[in-house]
Amino acid sequence: MELEQFEGISYKGSKRFSQWDIPTANATGFGAAADDYMERGIDLNEQLIRNKPATFFMRVNGDAMIGAGIFSGDVVIVDRSLKPVSGKVVIATLNGEMLLRRLEKSFSKIRLVPETPRLSPIEVDPSGAEFSIWGVVTYVIHSV
Repeated sequence: MELEQFEGISYKGSKRFSQWDIPTANATGFGAAADDYMERGIDLNEQLIRNKPATFFMRVNGDAMIGAGIFSGDVVIVDRSLKPVSGKVVIATLNGEMLLRRLEKSFSKIRLVPETPRLSPIEVDPSGAEFSIWGVVTYVIHSV
């Protein structure tokens, strides 16, 4: 072979194909019998995100929720379209500061409860403070 034969050819790669474009790997011309029972790969976006436009990923900084299994450096998946109900872990803004806490609502009280004995719950007075619930935490991702 001479080098001139390869001058005009360049490898374009396979980045333009996704795993869904190629249903089976078929080198012999016949599909394997097991291909009929093959499942596609796990897509974490499909599994963990219900409402894509309203979902955000946030990195945790602090240890206020270690009792709930949320540690500093973890990533939380937050859905802003979910209704914040009592007992859910939420991202709240209080006087310009974002907090990760468990929401506790009663008749006329709102409390943001940490999951560590080192911090005390925050009693929220909605009329006297800048307060809002930014979103509800749906999943936590942390390395082992």
